[in-house]
Amino acid sequence: MERALRAAQPDRPVALLRTSLIRATLSLAVIVCGLTLRWYGFPLGLSAFVVKYGGSLLWATMVFLLVGVLLPRLSRSQLAAIAMMITAAVEFSRLVHTPWLDAFRLTTAGALLLGRIFSLWNLVAYAVGIAFGVWIDRLVAMCGLVGWTKAP
Repeated sequence: MERALRAAQPDRPVALLRTSLIRATLSLAVIVCGLTLRWYGFPLGLSAFVVKYGGSLLWATMVFLLVGVLLPRLSRSQLAAIAMMITAAVEFSRLVHTPWLDAFRLTTAGALLLGRIFSLWNLVAYAVGIAFGVWIDRLVAMCGLVGWTKAP
């Protein structure tokens, strides 16, 4: 009976909550870095390549971390696969044009969340960004800052 009750309990709920909170904090830091790069990259003299693809890389890192916030029980490889599916779906959605969607893409929020122009190179930047997110997540876990419950 006790074994059945234990099996029904969440697996380390405090560790899962802590993992999600750390990932959420990391997501906010990545968002700040991405917005800073997009707004101040050109004035600081950074190349268009660095500003464009650096922003895409950071956006994908954010997606990975946010998926980890929502699904803390999954392994990093599972989170990476889900994040890659999301980023690819968003990229391919740029091939879809409806008046309301195009109008949203012209707003700052639309440009930051969905982008405007389809590019296969963005998929490469997203893959690198997700790998970066996996690295950050692993680094934080190795430093013992959080009690991750799953191995990569």
